[in-house]
Amino acid sequence: MKNCFNYLLVFLTTIVPSITLAQVMTVNGAIDPEEMGLTLIHEHIMVDWIGADSTGYHRWDKKEIVERALPYLEELKKYGATSFLDCTPAYLGRDPYVLKDLAKRTGLHILTNTGYYGFGNNKYVPKSAMKASPEDIAAIWIEEFRDGIDGSGVRPGFMKISVENEKTLSEMHTKLVKAAALTHLATGMTIVSHTGGDGPAMAQLKVLKDMGVSPKAFVWTHAQNGTMTGYLQAANQGAWISLDNINDRPTNKPDSPGSISWFVKTLLELKDNGILNHILISHDAGWYDVGEKNGGNYRGYTDLFTKLIPQLKENGFTQVDLDVLLKQNPKRAYAIKIRRE
Repeated sequence: MKNCFNYLLVFLTTIVPSITLAQVMTVNGAIDPEEMGLTLIHEHIMVDWIGADSTGYHRWDKKEIVERALPYLEELKKYGATSFLDCTPAYLGRDPYVLKDLAKRTGLHILTNTGYYGFGNNKYVPKSAMKASPEDIAAIWIEEFRDGIDGSGVRPGFMKISVENEKTLSEMHTKLVKAAALTHLATGMTIVSHTGGDGPAMAQLKVLKDMGVSPKAFVWTHAQNGTMTGYLQAANQGAWISLDNINDRPTNKPDSPGSISWFVKTLLELKDNGILNHILISHDAGWYDVGEKNGGNYRGYTDLFTKLIPQLKENGFTQVDLDVLLKQNPKRAYAIKIRRE
């Protein structure tokens, strides 16, 4: 089987256009990582929960979504943000045309993704993938990187997959991780995985390493559901730890994951443990909800700046620390570069 993987990689590498190492792929093409600047690494413009068998461009009005999201992105720019990763996957509301229009109108560097989202009992995975091999799935994702998404000319800048929050990966989710490994080795795109707790994070890292992919290519998404022990284990292997639900909700319990107090406490502990250079933070906000009137309750992207950063500074965080989290780590994590185990 390993020989088959190696053969596939040699073949696929020959058909993927060459890209200068350490570029970042935006909806408007490649940029130098230094151009990313202050970056929000996990946000959303829109989402469609109807399922892979029913979703599609016919479900939404592109112009309406652009107009709804635009003021929130303009507000974000006032705080110095220059890059924005849209983490909505294929079959769950990904729309490269909407993102390209928003990038043009705001001047933000916006990134989109390829991949399949397995969380939710595979509701958002196309039926064709259920019996497909990892090689078959990888070929689809690599083709999007090579040729663009749905004829838009927009190329993905990273992969977005997901697994259930369970210690043991299902057969389908193991297949998704293997497909992501093959795609990474052929393209250099980073693997961003909706994960949850320590168990599924470690299970995915094992699969990736068995496939010859370094944990440096993996972003443990929704790691706020994990533990400090897990963070240290993942960071020691080289993985990225994404704490991506900054939300100053009035209903937050003190120190509950996502609350400002939890972020302050956790980030200070991560700094004390010397692994701040493996941490990514964001809101997981936005969420124009297809099917809801005017997209429902769209959440903005500014709690980081108005709530979290002031409290971090009050507790000893320096501008250097903030630059590590918001500038240095994103460009290192999302630069297109093959990372082998």
